[in-house]
Amino acid sequence: MAIDNNFFDIRLATEISDLQAAQRLRYRVFVEELGGDGPLVDHHSRLERDEFDDVVDHLVLIDKRRDPAALDQVVGVYRLLPGERAEKFGRFYCDSEYDLTRLKASGRPLLELGRSCVLPEYRGGAGMFLMWNALSEYVLQRGVEILFGVASFHGTDAQSLAQPLSWLHKNHLAPEEMRPVARADGFQRMDLVADDDLDRRAAMLGMPALIKAYLRLGGTVGEGAYLDRAFNTTDVLLMMDTAAMSAKHRDYYTSRWQTKG
Repeated sequence: MAIDNNFFDIRLATEISDLQAAQRLRYRVFVEELGGDGPLVDHHSRLERDEFDDVVDHLVLIDKRRDPAALDQVVGVYRLLPGERAEKFGRFYCDSEYDLTRLKASGRPLLELGRSCVLPEYRGGAGMFLMWNALSEYVLQRGVEILFGVASFHGTDAQSLAQPLSWLHKNHLAPEEMRPVARADGFQRMDLVADDDLDRRAAMLGMPALIKAYLRLGGTVGEGAYLDRAFNTTDVLLMMDTAAMSAKHRDYYTSRWQTKG
């Protein structure tokens, strides 16, 4: 697959301007598009911020045709938090929504993915392919074995999400010995539809593209969804065990994620 990346740069953020541009993008997606909010969000400057921004790596996709002075050049972002850094900081972002005790006790090298977002006009195109390649390189260089993070459905009306949530619960639960469980303050059952009434087509139509991508890579989910009312989302915890991938999934992973050099 030939990709024209002449206009794109993809790298870890190194300057404060990179971070602010990433926060501006997050504001456009999580606040303006999805209706979220938070205690550190700067509505005046239109920056979506939180306490993790100083300890994570920001993988940024830059369109060099856009205006850097307007904090407009970052069009995609992933936040990456390696397990050892989270241990020093005291927690993962997901700790506030899920009990990660069993996952942490596995002793496996972990990487939490978060705040993944791309401007609408770049979704599904070459930019996303480049981001996944760069993420693959980051994972392989650090010997990460388990990727995890929350992925979101828009809104907190679980009944409107009954088909996709039930499909995930029925077909993609993580192994019990490592399975995170949604915390009681936002816990939402996912088994909302009887097995006989599950409709795969309806479930897939209601599934965000990011979740479907991880499922194709052999991804699994935690027990229960979490209703994040501040961000107006229904969250599910996604995990991917790179060591346990089937040959089919591994071929997909290396062809879609891996970069040369």
